[in-house]
Amino acid sequence: MLALNCCVIIPTYNNDKTIAQVISDVLQYSLNVIVVNDGATDTTAEILKNFEGKVDVLSYSPNRGKGIALRTGLKHAFEKGFRYAITIDSDGQHFADDMPVFLDKIEEEPDSLIVGARNLNQENMPKKNTFGNKFSNFWFRFQTGINLPDTQSGYRLYPLKKIRKTNYFCTKYEFEIEVMVKAAWRGVNVIPVPIKVFYAEGNKRVTHFRPAKDFTRISILNVYLTILTVLWHKPVRLIRNMSWSNFKGFMKKHFLDSNESVIRKSTGVAFGVFMGIIPIWGYQFVSALVLAHFLKLNKAIVGLAAQISVPPMIPFIIYGSLKTGQFVLNRDVRESIFDEGINTVPEIWQHMKLHLFEYLLGSVVLAIVMAIFFGLVTFIVLKLTEKKIYKEEIAK
Repeated sequence: MLALNCCVIIPTYNNDKTIAQVISDVLQYSLNVIVVNDGATDTTAEILKNFEGKVDVLSYSPNRGKGIALRTGLKHAFEKGFRYAITIDSDGQHFADDMPVFLDKIEEEPDSLIVGARNLNQENMPKKNTFGNKFSNFWFRFQTGINLPDTQSGYRLYPLKKIRKTNYFCTKYEFEIEVMVKAAWRGVNVIPVPIKVFYAEGNKRVTHFRPAKDFTRISILNVYLTILTVLWHKPVRLIRNMSWSNFKGFMKKHFLDSNESVIRKSTGVAFGVFMGIIPIWGYQFVSALVLAHFLKLNKAIVGLAAQISVPPMIPFIIYGSLKTGQFVLNRDVRESIFDEGINTVPEIWQHMKLHLFEYLLGSVVLAIVMAIFFGLVTFIVLKLTEKKIYKEEIAK
């Protein structure tokens, strides 16, 4: 612990039956322990007095939620100069002797966020936990591209400097998901390690997780993170990765070295362009990947082609859709939302409502036309490239 400049943070709220044992166990592995008393109303405060001089206690009242407790502890740890912080729950479900597992992994992968992965099939594991975790794992994988077996585990190691400049708004249990997703977006490695877990039978286990309220909070957070993923994170990451070497590598892997037929590759491009233009804003990329899976198309090709609707292109797509709809319906194509005299947001909105059918019809027609165009261009280019490669191989 000392060599890695790592401390331990224990957030606690009304766990007076287990907190003393948890602290005692942790002190066997670390002398740098921060306990955050999150407005406990039981005998926690009296118990913590027994550890005076051994642990750093942060207290406040009233109770503000686990997210605030963790944020308070992590901020305090950073201000004290620690590089890493291990968080462990105070309800006794985690084992302090698993801490070396985190330390060994962080030595191998410095400045990573290490998440303890519980065995979710073990005895006494609440069924609602298993469902909730699978639900959370799915959305975390979609939002970050990282496959974690246990995204709801509170036993973690945080790289303090890597997460401190991020803005967080969650205050309850959902903070642990928010911090992971945003850390992954900032390029922090998120890595699982296996840990043991203890669940007491029936009512013997004390938990402050409120299934209805907290699951609703987590669902709202996932909606927020998913919208950011589709409209901001994925397009920005794609643009940032658009170096010439990365582009050549992608083209070589998915277009030249792939065993798929030219027809299937071209179909993937056409389908991606179609999905990127049709008016289901916010769901285009997700829908394209889901449908590509069922249609057995190359998801990488479909996803790349669907990026035709990246934010800078959206005004052109909307304008082109409206003009296409007006052309198909043989209506006056001189008037548009970009014409002089239509300047304010209410005027633009009123104008869009008047021409909504034109826009919807035009977007579908434009999507079909552009899909056919890009599909044909891809087919021709790949066929010519295929012939060139074949001739070069014969010449050898």
